[in-house]
Amino acid sequence: MPEMNEYAAGTPSWVDLGSPDIEATISFYGGLFGWDVPAAENPEQTGGYRIAELRGKPAAGLMPLMQEGQPIAWTTYISVDDADATAARVKDAGGRLIAEPMDVMELGRMALFADPTGAHIGVWQARSFKGAGIVNENGAISWNELDTRDPDRAKEFYRAVFGWDFRDFGGQGNYWTLHRPGQEHSVGGLMDMRGVVPDEVPPMWLVFFAADDADATAAKATELGGTVANGPMDIPDVGRFAVLVEPGGAAFGIFQAPAGASAG
Repeated sequence: MPEMNEYAAGTPSWVDLGSPDIEATISFYGGLFGWDVPAAENPEQTGGYRIAELRGKPAAGLMPLMQEGQPIAWTTYISVDDADATAARVKDAGGRLIAEPMDVMELGRMALFADPTGAHIGVWQARSFKGAGIVNENGAISWNELDTRDPDRAKEFYRAVFGWDFRDFGGQGNYWTLHRPGQEHSVGGLMDMRGVVPDEVPPMWLVFFAADDADATAAKATELGGTVANGPMDIPDVGRFAVLVEPGGAAFGIFQAPAGASAG
């Protein structure tokens, strides 16, 4: 299965989760995906940030909530060549900086922002830490999807910030794949939430993890104290997916690729 050593600019490269109960979160995802989560290195410097590993490769980040009011949600990070220049484009395009560009020791440089439709996302300028070391394998990142109620404004914003192209998927005008300039391979998706997701659910970047068996994984999540928000259900000729909510309240997806195909 794919192991990753670098990410081209404009590609989702990392995800992390702030948790109100880090040990309970580790227990849930360890039981669900088989993640190993070593103790935090230099917790005084990192705030207790921990790297979940799959087959010895970094799979996702887990951390205690850093401040009051911080949403309990997965954050997607987009690889960029220059976090400061990207932050400037965010402001120019109508986004809101939540965390100005900052160095994370020698690992890289990051920033967090909200797009004009209300979804939160991060950027990662890699140095020694490139991002997820494994993808599209059971328990690893497989897809990143923007769910928004204003897809036209979202397209305008992300085109200005990352240069993405958007291509209609399925011909219904409610889902688009995201593409780096001139590239056929998609790097994510955009869904119009209207009429699909309850009104109380805010716009978000939804993280999907690969699952060998979506039904069994959804059942296991329930056993571990999570809930199933949607599915499992088939997307014809694409795969099978479900949206789950872990005990701490964060939503995430699972995706089962068709036999003989890779996820994502």
